[in-house]
Amino acid sequence: MREYTSCMSDITPEQRRALRAKAHHLRPVVAVGAHGLTPAVVHEIDVALKAHELIKIRVFSDVRAERDALLAQICGELNCAPVQHLGKLLIVWRHNPALHAKRRETASPHAAAHRRVIAKSARSRIAPPAGMPRAPSRRRRVHSEPAPGFATTHDQSRRRRRTH
Repeated sequence: MREYTSCMSDITPEQRRALRAKAHHLRPVVAVGAHGLTPAVVHEIDVALKAHELIKIRVFSDVRAERDALLAQICGELNCAPVQHLGKLLIVWRHNPALHAKRRETASPHAAAHRRVIAKSARSRIAPPAGMPRAPSRRRRVHSEPAPGFATTHDQSRRRRRTH
């Protein structure tokens, strides 16, 4: 495995594995084109890292050594950790404590308990405690008349009757 020198403390293999799993469904948010790593591209990567912590970067270079050097340069300049270099995709991560503090502030202390009660009531079909909304339930479509050509008896069969 290639070694990257970075100002940020190295992440453990377990953290890297978890970050790769999180990044699997992400789409690239920044693209590095023919002009390489310009100050504008560095700024956009920095903005994306501040907003998301974990991002994918698409590089339009066919030379793997250039992409490796680009990843090392990005990690050196922006104090982020390399997670994965997969083909023309680079995945980088930088911890943002302000992002986690913001999430904690917006969530009320009872929000998690409220979500658990709602989920439990949806699973078990019990009524939630007073003051909590009921989870949305699926409603079955009720047909007043069976479709033509279907059995009209009470055998619950959906097989078509043969008409001669």
